Amino acid sequence: MNAQQYDGIGEAFERFRSLPLMRCGEVPSFLGMVGDVSGRSVLDLACGTGFHSREVRRRGAADVFGVDLSAGTVAAAREIERRDPLGVTYEIGDVAELPPLRRRFDIALGVQCPNHAADIAEMERMCRAVHRNLVPGGEFFVLAQKPGHRFDCASPEAYGFRCEPTGEETGTGPRVRVTALLDPRPITIVSTAPRREVYEECLRTAGFGQMEWVPLSVSEAGVRRFGEDFRADLRTSPPLEMPRLTPPVPRRRPAGPARPAVPAAPDAGRSPRG
Repeated sequence: MNAQQYDGIGEAFERFRSLPLMRCGEVPSFLGMVGDVSGRSVLDLACGTGFHSREVRRRGAADVFGVDLSAGTVAAAREIERRDPLGVTYEIGDVAELPPLRRRFDIALGVQCPNHAADIAEMERMCRAVHRNLVPGGEFFVLAQKPGHRFDCASPEAYGFRCEPTGEETGTGPRVRVTALLDPRPITIVSTAPRREVYEECLRTAGFGQMEWVPLSVSEAGVRRFGEDFRADLRTSPPLEMPRLTPPVPRRRPAGPARPAVPAAPDAGRSPRG
């Protein structure tokens, strides 16, 4: 995973959330998929400046730990935490090389995380690292570029982003250039749009069981602000998709037949002399 392109962005990354696609599509869709986090522990992978870490903490998560390879964005997350303390911890770390952490978590978040893997081997390491840091039955929620997205369709520029292929192909899928159309200076990030079968194989190999691909939706506030076309555009050609995963819970062995009680020896515990 290449952190250099994020290091120079720092706290400006927070401004991505103001763009319509994120404010009215990604954020409500993703947090709605995650659901109730009350009292649960959350591991936020590729946490950036900590937006989702803070959101789940405000929604009642008991313990939130954010990890990102970019020193610049982690520094920004820590500064936001210093100004407005919520009790979120942030560390610099490579998800692909993440060791067993101080605890196993109920939930892991991976917003734009596995799609930054350089190759299939690195994506597999990422998925294994997530799996070993979840409790049995823990959930992993991902948001990334939709596999197989057609770039010859209308670009979501009207909603704050320009998405275009670079023309390069990697082992996981095509390289993609995404530009956040921020004023006064747009910010561009290059990542990969892994093929659906690559996601599924890497996650299955890591030990994840049930997998569901959840479509992006548009909030009612977004429809009121930008019109019904916003919802129609994202339904027709969604640029993002959200895999939801649960590791299989280990089965308990069926109990065997009960052993008959062993009768006590005659006069057990009594003195032979009575």
